[in-house]
Amino acid sequence: MLKKSMRIVNAIVIENESGTAQILNKFGEDNSLILNIIETVEDITHSLELIKLHKPELIFLHASSENLKNLKQITDLDFNTPKFIFMSDEPQKAYDAFKCNAVDFLLKPLDFNTIIISIYKVIKTIEMEISFQNQKLQQIDSINSKHRNNEYIAVASIDKIELLKIEDIIFCKAEGKYTEFILTNGIKILSSRNLGEYSSILSDNFFFRIHHSYIINIKHVVKISKKEGFYCEFSNGMTLPIAKRRQEEFIKFIKL
Repeated sequence: MLKKSMRIVNAIVIENESGTAQILNKFGEDNSLILNIIETVEDITHSLELIKLHKPELIFLHASSENLKNLKQITDLDFNTPKFIFMSDEPQKAYDAFKCNAVDFLLKPLDFNTIIISIYKVIKTIEMEISFQNQKLQQIDSINSKHRNNEYIAVASIDKIELLKIEDIIFCKAEGKYTEFILTNGIKILSSRNLGEYSSILSDNFFFRIHHSYIINIKHVVKISKKEGFYCEFSNGMTLPIAKRRQEEFIKFIKL
């Protein structure tokens, strides 16, 4: 058993060899203070819905030719790309692993000691990224406080700071601990801050939190439907629900 860690890494295993999957799941059971294996699937194609739902921080990936060919399906998903630990009984697959920015490569058959080392590499990488993000957030808070009434907002993504024009924001959507900005040009920007933090940042006359998952820009509302609940329809054709407990306040806000 490992000593208590400051964080638990949530992981999905993509592996079609039952022996390897059993070793990883046994490791997860014995070391639940640092690793939570959500589920094991056989290939990337069967993993996509699970990854969208759980947004794992780590993926143990069998470095088969098929999985390597389909890896882009994961990296193209609309959330911060998880860390990868590649696994194979072919040492030459390590080249493919590090070419794909894997945190580590494990040679099969796996053993607990090498898994431990890989997990701590992942934890160290995540903590370094969090430290870097915290520095960016301080910069962004400084930018936004200086330009509180300006027409732009600074938004931190995983690897850069985006300067968004406020009038171009149609709505913001909660994505777990992240926030997704939907813009008029169809682009989606994923921020490393949660939606609650943007409630105060966007607290001007045009933004309203209609739901625990959405903050909208009323300038882009083209229709409000009152059939079977309240819904907002936007200039991009999307429709979002207004939470029942927020309906009365929303009506006052838009002065209906």
